[in-house]
Parts: sequence; structure tokens; C-alpha cells
Amino acid sequence: MEIWLLLIIIGFITYYLLQRHVAKITQTPIWLIWLVMMIFPIIWGIWWQVYGEDKPIPPLLLFGPFILCPLLYSWLIQIGRPKTGANETNTEITPNNEPTPPPANTPTVRPITVDEEKELRDCFPWGVYYLQQIDYRPQAILCRGKLRAVPEVAYKTIKENVEKVFDDRFIVLFQESLQGQPFFALVANPWSKTNQPLDSQPLNRPLFALSLLLITLFTTTVIGTEISGVTPQQLEANHSLILQGLPYSLGLITILGIHEFSHYLAAVYYKIKATLPYFIPIPFFLGTFGAFIQMKSPVPHRRALFDVAIAGPLGGFLVTLPLLLWGLTLSQTAQINPENTSLLNFKALDPRFSLLFAVLSKIALGNQLSEGVAIALHPLAVAGYIGLIVTALNLMPVGQLDGGHIVHAMFGQKTGIIIGQLTRLLVFVLAMIKSEFLLWAIILLFMPLVDNPALNDVTELDNKRDFLGLFSLALLISILLPVPAAIAQWLSL
Repeated sequence: MEIWLLLIIIGFITYYLLQRHVAKITQTPIWLIWLVMMIFPIIWGIWWQVYGEDKPIPPLLLFGPFILCPLLYSWLIQIGRPKTGANETNTEITPNNEPTPPPANTPTVRPITVDEEKELRDCFPWGVYYLQQIDYRPQAILCRGKLRAVPEVAYKTIKENVEKVFDDRFIVLFQESLQGQPFFALVANPWSKTNQPLDSQPLNRPLFALSLLLITLFTTTVIGTEISGVTPQQLEANHSLILQGLPYSLGLITILGIHEFSHYLAAVYYKIKATLPYFIPIPFFLGTFGAFIQMKSPVPHRRALFDVAIAGPLGGFLVTLPLLLWGLTLSQTAQINPENTSLLNFKALDPRFSLLFAVLSKIALGNQLSEGVAIALHPLAVAGYIGLIVTALNLMPVGQLDGGHIVHAMFGQKTGIIIGQLTRLLVFVLAMIKSEFLLWAIILLFMPLVDNPALNDVTELDNKRDFLGLFSLALLISILLPVPAAIAQWLSL
């Protein structure tokens, strides 16, 4: 039953990601792409259901779908891309495989006149950026040359010059090609005073956000009563027992809310348009699929990209830590069940799956926790434990996850793509050892590796942010790394 519940969760998350990221770039039916993505988790789920996790999956069933499905996925997206004719607007800008800066619905750049081109060339002082070539693309004007000043100074100077000549007609982007050459791109400004707004939907909908919060509070409280040991029959006979689910629901919503509000406040600080946090309630599993915000305007530079990305995991972790320790002090010890070592076994969770979790458990429980002993998590501890897992998932350095933004801001987009691909492979190997990581492997496998660049995507971070970025990666490793034998002996585990 646990396998099929996991598949249902995978299916919901997969379909949501497809609708949000893939439906905009292809006309292929989303249900067909979804079916291709779900082939290999379904195959693996059937195998584990029939033969159990102890019998290894044959190599053909293990690696065949893992190789075939991404190929079919890419092919289905490609055949469904809108075809462009001579008079139609292309949907991508791909000179020298450079990443696409604007969203798919960005208006087409209006042709500039000969006089305007001369004025544009004058916007590039030779001592700041020596302009050599102007390329016209359906959605952008690409300006290539040699950088002769500090990237931050160059971007500020040229942006101000362009705005003096063209007002708010263009958005100025400063990026690096995959060959490492800085270039400028001028794309049509969808928020220009002369353009109609692309999105008439109000940015903040507080009543809608509050409604989702209250519904999520209810669904998580109901799940919390189940975690605390209350049966549906007992709850039906005595409705006041639902209060026993509050430690779980309030703890989890606090963690998720602080995570998303940290993103939101960082975005507001940098004057990035962003929605309020929206919770996603579900009536089963954990009671929620988490929460999210949407940024509706470009990120100005890599420092802002880094700060907005890292604010969520750090904010969430800072509140997770005390709540988890508090919940662990309220928890009881139990004997490890060799037949059920699942990471979702809250009644007898083996703390040795995670170095950080094991250390926190030892601090909270002291001598009660010893070799061969598991933990029966208190509902508040379950919320803290989920908060720790959510922190780890968000810190994965892949694509549009917080960790993907962090490595992009630290190392640039090209290196970020390489790190993301390596992370995918490592998590896939981990999923072969622990089936609970299958969901992670699938999410990462089909998540786009290319992160949306900042307007100034060339200026590098300072030492303080580099240190915080390395700390976040160390935090991720400490959560995912099982307890080494030497440390387990030292902790008497």
C-alpha cells in the first residue's frame, strides 16, 4: 500500500510540474508526456509490490526505462514545439546555445531604425564594453563585444545609457554565453508604459492565500490526529480529539510558512514582484504538498538570486531546529523493526539514516538512544523531521530548486548545469539503495536543468555569500549522509 501511495504522490507532483513548466513550450498533450514520465516508477512499483524490496530489479527493468523515458520525453516535447515560419516569431533565442532570457510570452522586439542603431552603439562606451557586433533575433537584440570594466559597473552604465535613449522600451540583460563570453541582450519590456500588462490577475490575493492556509491547517490537523494514534472511529465518537493533531499541523505550517515568507521578504527587499505564499492542502499523506510563491518580475542580479534562494531554506531550518529538538524530547524510544526500516515509519524511525538527525536525536534523548534503538516520533517531532527533509529537498542543486539557484549564483549558469546533472545521477543511485528517494530521483530527473538567469548574470558574489552557499551545501550533505561507523560508535548508536 505504501508503494502505491508513493506513486500517487509522484503522479500529482509530476503533473503539477508539467503543467507549470512544460505546457508553455509544447503542444503535445500533457497527459501523454505525464504517462511517459510515470512508466518507470510504475514498473518499479509493480516489481516491489510483487517481489518485495529484497529481490533486486533486473538490470533491463532498472536502467532501460531510466534511459528510454527521458529520450521519449524530449522527443514528445520537441515534436510539439510550435513551428515558426518566415513571418512568425520564434519562441527561443539560441545563438551559440545561449540560454533564453525572456519568458515565452515576451512581446516581439520592434525593429529599430538606422538612426536608433547608431544611438544604441553610442550607449556602449569603448572603455566599458567595446561593442563589436549587433545581432537581431525575433525576441531580442544581442550586443556582443569585449568587456573592459568591472561587470557591475558595465551593466549599470549601459543600462542607464539605454534607458536614456529608449526609456522603458527594453529590458537590458547582461549574461555569459556557454563559452564564457559576456554579452548584452535587449528584450521588449512587457511592463512598458506603452504595452498592455501581460497578466491582469492581481499580484496579491490575501483572501485566497488565507483560505488555502485555513484549509491546509484543517487537513494537516486531521493527519496529525492519525499520527498521534487517534483512529477515525475514536475521532468520530469524540471530535475534541482532533486537538491532538495541532502540534503536528502548527509545527509543519510554521516551518513551511517561515520558509516561503523568507523567500517573499527577500524578494520584496530587492523590489521583485512576488505573490504571497500559497499552501497546497491534500486530504491524505502529510496533509499538504507544501507551499510556494511565484516571482512575477526578473531578478536584478546574481546577489539577489542568491539571497532570495537561500533565505527560504535558512529561514525554514532556523525554525525547524528548535521545533525538532522540542519534539524529540517529547518522543519515546522503540525497538527497530527489521521488516520496516522506511523513512516514513514514524513509530520506529531509525535515526542513523541521517548524520544531522542522529546528532539532534542524541542531544534530545541522551542515553535513552543507544544501539538498536529507534524513535517513536511525537507529532511535533514528525513536523520537525518533515521540515528537515523539505530543507534537504529544496537545497538540491538542480534547476529551479533553491539549491539550483544557489549554485547558479555562486558558479554561473554553465557550472550550475553540470552540478545539477551530477546531482541527478547521485540521487538516482541513492534511490536504488533506499526506495523512499525514488520520488526525489523522479522530480530531479525531469526538472529543467537550466535556471532562469538574472538581468545581470555576470557579476559574481562576494566572499560572505560564497561562504553561506558552501554552508547550505554542507547542510544538505549532513542531512542526507548516513551516520559513519566511527561517529555511530562515538555517539553509542
